[in-house]
Amino acid sequence: MDLGIKGKVAVVAGASKGIGKAIALGLAQEGAKIAICARNKAILQESAQEIGKISGTEVLPIVADVSKESEARGFIKKAVQKWGTVDILITNAGGPPPAHFLETNSEMWQEAFNLTLMSALNMAWEAIPYMQKQKWGRIITMTSISVKQPINRLMLSNSVRAAVVGWTKTLADELAKDNILVNSVCPGYTLTERVKSLAQSIAKQKDISEREVFNDWEKQIPLGRLAKPEEIANLVVFLASERASYLTGLVIQADGGYYRGLL
Repeated sequence: MDLGIKGKVAVVAGASKGIGKAIALGLAQEGAKIAICARNKAILQESAQEIGKISGTEVLPIVADVSKESEARGFIKKAVQKWGTVDILITNAGGPPPAHFLETNSEMWQEAFNLTLMSALNMAWEAIPYMQKQKWGRIITMTSISVKQPINRLMLSNSVRAAVVGWTKTLADELAKDNILVNSVCPGYTLTERVKSLAQSIAKQKDISEREVFNDWEKQIPLGRLAKPEEIANLVVFLASERASYLTGLVIQADGGYYRGLL
């Protein structure tokens, strides 16, 4: 199936590893031009080379900490300097640290706000004018299943990611007239470094093994396993494509059936 995004310019934040990297690779394999960012230069360049080698597509690595306004905006500006526009924006960033409410403080909340919500807003402010000019665009915010079913001890993530979804839904309505589609993807438990780190934290707190933590998660998932990053990426790539031309304002979980709600 031709997804109709060959030659489109896609920018993917937090793409040196995990789900972000899988998304960048998936878009590159469909022929999109790719700009990726992350904080660690060495890992970022290695990932860019790997994505380029597998896909045969040019990949532009840009070192950026998207929790900082200048760097989040600079990421988009550098992609535009290279290719002249932005067609597809994937907002993605590592989540805030696990904590119960009384373990948090105002500084932690501000950091979570900057990393999770403001990073998306800052990238969007830079990218949207180009999408409006060409009357075509895709914005996909990467959130978490926690926006539909809060996860224990993820007080910061549960709260701030919900704000991202509220913004996403409102933005979809505002930009529909410009043929810019805005959706949110909510991964469930996925085999990434962040989830492994969360398992370590829970195991330490409960004085059990990491394997026991994973076993508990797997029992709650009807498919009986955690997702692979590429399984989340497949959904994102579809939403970024021409084939998803009538889909906007959606909040879609990819969780193996973990979420039990009706909506």
